[in-house]
Amino acid sequence: MNQNVMVTGAGKAVGLGFNLVLRYLEAGCNVVATIRRKSEELEELQKKYEDKLTILMMDISSTESVESAAMELSQKMDHLDLLINNAVTVSPDCDKGFFDANLDYIARTFNVAAVGPMRVIKAFYSFLKKSQMTALIMNISSEAGSISKCYRTNMIDYGMAKAALNMATMNLVNTFKDDKSINIFCIHPGWIRTDGKPDNPAPLSSYEAAQILLELFEKRRNDFEGHRFITNEGVDYPF
Repeated sequence: MNQNVMVTGAGKAVGLGFNLVLRYLEAGCNVVATIRRKSEELEELQKKYEDKLTILMMDISSTESVESAAMELSQKMDHLDLLINNAVTVSPDCDKGFFDANLDYIARTFNVAAVGPMRVIKAFYSFLKKSQMTALIMNISSEAGSISKCYRTNMIDYGMAKAALNMATMNLVNTFKDDKSINIFCIHPGWIRTDGKPDNPAPLSSYEAAQILLELFEKRRNDFEGHRFITNEGVDYPF
Protein backbone atom coordinates (compact mmCIF):
# COMPACT_ATOMS: atom_id res chain seq x y z
CA MET A 1 0.00 0.00 0.00
CA ASN A 2 1.46 3.33 -1.07
CA GLN A 3 -0.70 6.20 0.08
CA ASN A 4 -0.45 9.56 1.80
CA VAL A 5 -2.69 9.33 4.85
CA MET A 6 -3.62 11.91 7.47
CA VAL A 7 -5.09 10.99 10.85
CA THR A 8 -6.29 13.61 13.31
CA GLY A 9 -6.22 13.09 17.07
CA ALA A 10 -3.33 10.63 17.07
CA GLY A 11 -1.41 11.47 20.23
CA LYS A 12 -2.31 8.66 22.65
CA ALA A 13 -0.78 5.21 22.18
CA VAL A 14 -3.92 3.49 23.51
CA GLY A 15 -6.19 5.49 21.23
CA LEU A 16 -7.66 4.64 17.85
CA GLY A 17 -5.93 7.52 16.06
CA PHE A 18 -2.43 6.47 17.12
CA ASN A 19 -3.12 2.89 16.11
CA LEU A 20 -4.47 3.93 12.72
CA VAL A 21 -1.21 5.80 12.24
CA LEU A 22 0.72 2.69 13.24
CA ARG A 23 -1.25 0.36 10.97
CA TYR A 24 -0.79 2.60 7.94
CA LEU A 25 2.91 2.96 8.65
CA GLU A 26 3.19 -0.82 8.88
CA ALA A 27 1.42 -1.02 5.52
CA GLY A 28 4.08 1.20 3.95
CA CYS A 29 2.18 4.47 3.75
CA ASN A 30 3.37 8.01 4.35
CA VAL A 31 1.38 9.16 7.36
CA VAL A 32 0.59 12.58 8.78
CA ALA A 33 -0.41 12.39 12.45
CA THR A 34 -2.00 15.52 13.86
CA ILE A 35 -2.00 16.37 17.55
CA ARG A 36 -3.00 19.30 19.73
CA ARG A 37 -0.18 18.85 22.21
CA LYS A 38 3.20 17.15 22.28
CA SER A 39 3.11 13.34 22.18
CA GLU A 40 6.12 11.36 23.38
CA GLU A 41 4.52 8.19 22.00
CA LEU A 42 4.42 9.61 18.49
CA GLU A 43 7.97 10.91 18.79
CA GLU A 44 9.11 7.39 19.68
CA LEU A 45 7.24 6.03 16.67
CA GLN A 46 8.93 8.58 14.43
CA LYS A 47 12.35 7.29 15.48
CA LYS A 48 11.42 3.97 13.88
CA TYR A 49 9.67 5.26 10.75
CA GLU A 50 11.62 8.52 10.29
CA ASP A 51 10.48 10.36 7.14
CA LYS A 52 7.45 8.10 6.68
CA LEU A 53 5.77 9.81 9.65
CA THR A 54 5.06 13.54 9.78
CA ILE A 55 3.82 14.95 13.08
CA LEU A 56 1.70 18.06 12.67
CA MET A 57 0.53 20.31 15.49
CA MET A 58 -3.10 21.27 14.90
CA ASP A 59 -6.02 22.33 17.08
CA ILE A 60 -9.16 21.52 15.11
CA SER A 61 -11.24 23.88 17.27
CA SER A 62 -9.37 26.77 15.62
CA THR A 63 -9.65 27.65 11.93
CA GLU A 64 -6.39 29.59 12.18
CA SER A 65 -4.57 26.56 13.61
CA VAL A 66 -5.96 24.22 10.94
CA GLU A 67 -5.08 26.57 8.09
CA SER A 68 -1.60 27.05 9.52
CA ALA A 69 -1.12 23.27 9.67
CA ALA A 70 -2.19 22.95 6.03
CA MET A 71 0.35 25.58 5.05
CA GLU A 72 3.06 23.73 6.97
CA LEU A 73 2.19 20.40 5.35
CA SER A 74 2.35 21.95 1.88
CA GLN A 75 6.09 22.31 2.40
CA LYS A 76 6.43 18.54 2.87
CA MET A 77 3.64 16.83 0.91
CA ASP A 78 1.68 17.70 -2.20
CA HIS A 79 -1.37 15.47 -1.84
CA LEU A 80 -3.45 13.24 0.43
CA ASP A 81 -5.16 10.00 -0.58
CA LEU A 82 -6.97 9.42 2.71
CA LEU A 83 -8.11 11.78 5.46
CA ILE A 84 -9.34 10.22 8.71
CA ASN A 85 -11.11 12.68 10.99
CA ASN A 86 -10.64 10.96 14.33
CA ALA A 87 -10.01 13.80 16.81
CA VAL A 88 -12.74 14.25 19.42
CA THR A 89 -13.38 15.53 22.90
CA VAL A 90 -16.06 15.07 25.55
CA SER A 91 -17.16 17.28 28.41
CA PRO A 92 -16.46 16.57 32.10
CA ASP A 93 -20.19 15.88 32.45
CA CYS A 94 -20.46 13.43 29.56
CA ASP A 95 -21.60 10.60 31.81
CA LYS A 96 -24.26 12.71 33.56
CA GLY A 97 -27.90 12.89 32.61
CA PHE A 98 -29.89 15.94 31.54
CA PHE A 99 -30.72 17.28 35.00
CA ASP A 100 -27.18 16.96 36.34
CA ALA A 101 -25.05 17.91 33.35
CA ASN A 102 -23.77 21.44 32.83
CA LEU A 103 -25.20 22.20 29.40
CA ASP A 104 -22.69 25.00 28.85
CA TYR A 105 -20.09 22.29 28.22
CA ILE A 106 -21.86 21.12 25.07
CA ALA A 107 -20.64 23.89 22.78
CA ARG A 108 -16.97 22.95 23.27
CA THR A 109 -17.58 19.30 22.37
CA PHE A 110 -19.68 20.35 19.39
CA ASN A 111 -16.99 22.73 18.14
CA VAL A 112 -14.29 20.05 18.22
CA ALA A 113 -16.18 16.90 17.24
CA ALA A 114 -18.57 18.31 14.63
CA VAL A 115 -17.21 21.60 13.32
CA GLY A 116 -13.56 20.53 13.67
CA PRO A 117 -13.65 17.88 10.93
CA MET A 118 -15.31 20.38 8.59
CA ARG A 119 -12.46 22.82 9.18
CA VAL A 120 -9.97 20.07 8.39
CA ILE A 121 -11.73 18.99 5.20
CA LYS A 122 -11.95 22.58 3.98
CA ALA A 123 -8.30 23.37 4.70
CA PHE A 124 -6.93 20.13 3.20
CA TYR A 125 -9.36 19.88 0.28
CA SER A 126 -6.69 20.97 -2.21
CA PHE A 127 -4.44 18.10 -1.04
CA LEU A 128 -7.24 15.59 -1.60
CA LYS A 129 -7.97 16.95 -5.08
CA LYS A 130 -4.39 16.19 -6.12
CA SER A 131 -4.65 12.48 -5.30
CA GLN A 132 -4.09 10.12 -8.24
CA MET A 133 -6.77 7.78 -6.86
CA THR A 134 -10.23 8.42 -5.46
CA ALA A 135 -9.45 10.54 -2.40
CA LEU A 136 -11.29 9.22 0.65
CA ILE A 137 -12.55 11.09 3.70
CA MET A 138 -13.56 8.95 6.66
CA ASN A 139 -15.24 10.74 9.55
CA ILE A 140 -15.05 8.65 12.72
CA SER A 141 -18.54 8.86 14.13
CA SER A 142 -20.33 6.58 16.62
CA GLU A 143 -23.51 4.64 17.09
CA ALA A 144 -24.16 7.29 19.77
CA GLY A 145 -24.75 9.73 16.90
CA SER A 146 -27.71 7.80 15.54
CA ILE A 147 -30.93 9.69 16.30
CA SER A 148 -33.24 6.81 15.39
CA LYS A 149 -31.28 4.33 17.54
CA CYS A 150 -30.77 6.61 20.56
CA TYR A 151 -31.32 4.84 23.89
CA ARG A 152 -29.12 6.80 26.32
CA THR A 153 -30.01 9.51 28.80
CA ASN A 154 -26.36 10.51 29.21
CA MET A 155 -23.53 11.35 26.75
CA ILE A 156 -25.61 14.31 25.60
CA ASP A 157 -22.71 16.37 24.27
CA TYR A 158 -21.01 13.42 22.56
CA GLY A 159 -24.20 12.11 20.95
CA MET A 160 -25.26 15.54 19.72
CA ALA A 161 -21.81 16.19 18.26
CA LYS A 162 -21.65 12.85 16.46
CA ALA A 163 -25.17 13.33 15.07
CA ALA A 164 -24.03 16.72 13.79
CA LEU A 165 -20.93 15.13 12.25
CA ASN A 166 -23.18 12.68 10.44
CA MET A 167 -25.24 15.57 9.08
CA ALA A 168 -22.06 17.37 8.04
CA THR A 169 -20.97 14.23 6.20
CA MET A 170 -24.23 14.08 4.27
CA ASN A 171 -23.98 17.75 3.41
CA LEU A 172 -20.57 17.05 1.90
CA VAL A 173 -21.89 14.00 0.07
CA ASN A 174 -24.28 16.42 -1.64
CA THR A 175 -21.53 18.99 -2.15
CA PHE A 176 -19.23 16.45 -3.83
CA LYS A 177 -21.97 14.52 -5.67
CA ASP A 178 -20.77 15.53 -9.13
CA ASP A 179 -17.11 15.07 -8.25
CA LYS A 180 -16.07 11.42 -8.37
CA SER A 181 -12.51 12.27 -7.35
CA ILE A 182 -13.52 12.51 -3.65
CA ASN A 183 -15.60 10.09 -1.60
CA ILE A 184 -16.77 10.48 1.99
CA PHE A 185 -18.34 8.35 4.75
CA CYS A 186 -19.01 8.50 8.46
CA ILE A 187 -18.33 5.32 10.37
CA HIS A 188 -19.01 3.74 13.73
CA PRO A 189 -15.62 2.16 14.52
CA GLY A 190 -16.92 -0.48 16.92
CA TRP A 191 -16.66 -0.86 20.67
CA ILE A 192 -12.99 -0.31 21.43
CA ARG A 193 -10.78 -0.38 24.52
CA THR A 194 -9.49 3.14 23.85
CA ASP A 195 -8.47 3.51 27.50
CA GLY A 196 -6.13 0.52 27.18
CA LYS A 197 -7.42 -1.05 30.41
CA PRO A 198 -7.48 -4.87 30.40
CA ASP A 199 -10.73 -4.97 32.39
CA ASN A 200 -12.54 -2.85 29.80
CA PRO A 201 -15.33 -5.11 28.42
CA ALA A 202 -15.03 -3.74 24.86
CA PRO A 203 -14.12 -6.60 22.48
CA LEU A 204 -11.51 -4.76 20.40
CA SER A 205 -8.17 -3.18 21.21
CA SER A 206 -7.41 0.03 19.33
CA TYR A 207 -4.77 -1.85 17.32
CA GLU A 208 -7.25 -4.54 16.28
CA ALA A 209 -9.91 -1.98 15.43
CA ALA A 210 -7.47 0.00 13.30
CA GLN A 211 -6.72 -2.98 11.06
CA ILE A 212 -10.41 -3.68 10.56
CA LEU A 213 -10.95 -0.07 9.53
CA LEU A 214 -7.92 -0.02 7.22
CA GLU A 215 -9.30 -2.96 5.27
CA LEU A 216 -12.85 -1.59 5.21
CA PHE A 217 -11.76 1.83 3.98
CA GLU A 218 -10.14 0.33 0.90
CA LYS A 219 -13.23 -1.74 0.15
CA ARG A 220 -15.40 1.38 0.23
CA ARG A 221 -13.05 3.84 -1.46
CA ASN A 222 -14.90 3.74 -4.78
CA ASP A 223 -18.38 3.06 -3.43
CA PHE A 224 -20.41 6.14 -4.36
CA GLU A 225 -23.82 4.48 -4.12
CA GLY A 226 -23.88 2.88 -0.67
CA HIS A 227 -25.31 4.22 2.58
CA ARG A 228 -23.02 6.90 4.04
CA PHE A 229 -23.16 5.85 7.73
CA ILE A 230 -21.63 2.41 8.20
CA THR A 231 -20.22 0.23 10.97
CA ASN A 232 -16.75 -1.27 11.16
CA GLU A 233 -18.29 -4.43 9.73
CA GLY A 234 -19.43 -2.54 6.63
CA VAL A 235 -23.08 -2.71 7.68
CA ASP A 236 -25.39 0.26 7.05
CA TYR A 237 -26.27 2.09 10.27
CA PRO A 238 -29.36 4.32 10.53
CA PHE A 239 -28.98 8.04 10.92
